[in-house]
Amino acid sequence: MNPSSQSRFRRTSFILLLIWLCSTAAPAADFLGFDVSNAIIPSKEILRGGPPRDGIPSIDQPKFIGADQAHLMRDDDLVVSLTVGSETRAYPLRILVWHEIVNDTIAGLPVAVTYCPLCGTAMVFDRRYGGRELTFAVSGLLFQSDVLMYDRQTETLWSQLGLKAVAGKLVGQDLIWLPAEHLKWKAWRAKYPRGQVLSNDTGYDRDYGNLPYGSYESSPRTMFPVPQPRKELPTKEWIIGIMVNGRAKAYPLATLPSDTTVEDVVGGITLRVTFDRQTGSFNALRLDTGEAVPFTRAYWFAWQAFNPTTDLWTK
Repeated sequence: MNPSSQSRFRRTSFILLLIWLCSTAAPAADFLGFDVSNAIIPSKEILRGGPPRDGIPSIDQPKFIGADQAHLMRDDDLVVSLTVGSETRAYPLRILVWHEIVNDTIAGLPVAVTYCPLCGTAMVFDRRYGGRELTFAVSGLLFQSDVLMYDRQTETLWSQLGLKAVAGKLVGQDLIWLPAEHLKWKAWRAKYPRGQVLSNDTGYDRDYGNLPYGSYESSPRTMFPVPQPRKELPTKEWIIGIMVNGRAKAYPLATLPSDTTVEDVVGGITLRVTFDRQTGSFNALRLDTGEAVPFTRAYWFAWQAFNPTTDLWTK
């Protein structure tokens, strides 16, 4: 079997596995060894995602290269971009989709760059809690179709979209959500010519040239059961979700005007919102402080599942 055929075989096998897992989804009776006795989410809604604990391996020793060395990347590929001080790094979704978590330290700040392909959510968190640095990994468990992460120091389970620890020693602690940019690779290269990009030299044998969830985005179905009480948008409509002072708001990308500044109030704070359809770039800034507000792209079903009372922006 030639390399191209092997690549297609691996990709097809992975997709067939996901389809099988979808059809056999059931509560995780033993929770893969995690203690959920103090869980603040319904334990019957914690499901096995398929791979075991660490079956989707986090990247714990990331390597970075210059943009001119990133031959894998295509102009329209989406990246999560993080700037701390004078350093900027891009984390391509085509690599994150195979690992879901990158534990990194940028300009001295320990961060976890996380991605849940089932919800379409890429979010960056501070890894410092209670005076120590945590290392995050993929638990193999899901809640409302979203990845449940765990930290290796305390084995606490953390909900990415829930923004907090949901079971274990640190239960109830909030995730520290950091502002990051989401934009297309071509636009990122132009904006940050001296930036660094996550290398596909990860230490793992993965087909980063292919996307294992390729048909998932175009399907209206979810792989795992998720409550869907709100029908204002199609299940898989792309939105930008933000949270200010505990108030959630969703901005549908299909109707959000491009290259136009929108002023909006969320959680009592006036924001300046901009979206560039060509580059895929979205920004939300507080007018009172000029600070960036954290946000994530997400499928509508996922955002409203975790934020059932979310406001929805309309023209």
